[in-house]
Amino acid sequence: MFFTKNKKLGAAVIAALLATSSVWIAGCGSKPQAQHMGQQVKVMQVIQQDTPLYSEYAGQIAGKDEVKVQSKVSGNVVEKFVEGGQYVEVGQPLYRIDSRQYESAVLAAEATLAQAEATLGNAQTDLYRDQQLLADNAISEQTVTTQEANVNAYQAVADANAAQLRKAQQDLADTVIIAPMSGQLSVDDVAVGTFAAAGSTNLVTIGSSDPVYAQFSLSETEYLKAVNIQTANNGIQPHVTITLADGTVYPYEGQIVQADRALKSKTGTLTIKALFPNPEHLLLPGMFARVRLSGEMVPNALLVPQRAVQQLLGKSFVMIVGEDGKSAARTVELGDKIGSYYIIKSGIEPGDNVIVEGLSSLKEGMDLIITQVTPEDMGFSLAGDDTQFNDSEASPAEPSKS
Repeated sequence: MFFTKNKKLGAAVIAALLATSSVWIAGCGSKPQAQHMGQQVKVMQVIQQDTPLYSEYAGQIAGKDEVKVQSKVSGNVVEKFVEGGQYVEVGQPLYRIDSRQYESAVLAAEATLAQAEATLGNAQTDLYRDQQLLADNAISEQTVTTQEANVNAYQAVADANAAQLRKAQQDLADTVIIAPMSGQLSVDDVAVGTFAAAGSTNLVTIGSSDPVYAQFSLSETEYLKAVNIQTANNGIQPHVTITLADGTVYPYEGQIVQADRALKSKTGTLTIKALFPNPEHLLLPGMFARVRLSGEMVPNALLVPQRAVQQLLGKSFVMIVGEDGKSAARTVELGDKIGSYYIIKSGIEPGDNVIVEGLSSLKEGMDLIITQVTPEDMGFSLAGDDTQFNDSEASPAEPSKS
């Protein structure tokens, strides 16, 4: 009985030991397998190329030409030929002012002129008769001289009345208000029935929409730097582009055309205007835009995506693929930001492969499962900032302490 029980107990112990050993063996086997799999990362080769530096400024779109339309004559608006926001051509009728009083003024001026011309005609007839009588010595020369003076006076009166008639006719013509330029109307146009005072009531604002200005300001230091760069480039003006509020880059390049004569006393900045074509009328006055000016060229610059750069204890570093295929940290010295990239002054070499994704739990010396990507794959460019999520910000990797 004892041996029978011991046999059963021994079998149970052996089974338990075998189960434990199998778990231990499986556990030992799984660890190397996990290490063999490694950390999945995306890597991109460091870019080396001549790279232009850019300066960006906050700017605002403004119309090149803008006119507040006013009436030259006073009266009530009795007719409106356009709607607010409409695009109009130069010379197109916009409003009509009540013209009844101006029609009456024309009729009165015509009558006055006709009377003056009749008086002038009679005086000229008398002068002609007196000149004939003088030739026959029938009247004195003084009588002819007096009649000549009368004719000149009547001529002056007729000329003045003719001028009054032209003024009345012009006032009548001015009751129809026309567009002084081609452009788009504002939406704050007045309604029919509004009394328009000559030269003071703003009926509507009209502004040109192509081309338009992008207006921005430079500090004194930035202005001097821009002058030095332009001098170094033999006077060639910088390339000017704008980025709109939604992040899109405007497809047309501009040109600096105006600079203020002095710095503003309160802000110490210089106002600059760049002119941009606007054939699709996409740019509207008042829109905000980032104005970018090209600067000096950095030859053979080393470029690394901003999302690959990590910060720790005041230092910057990147993780690269080491010669053994494992992750390795490199402390770098950062230069200027260019779009999605940093210019790297030191710390990496042109052939290095920089890890751009999978950094959140990455440590130095880890095995890697590498996916090679291009700037196009990741949406990186020199034209715009990288707005994609940088997973390295969640948990910075530890750089090498060596």
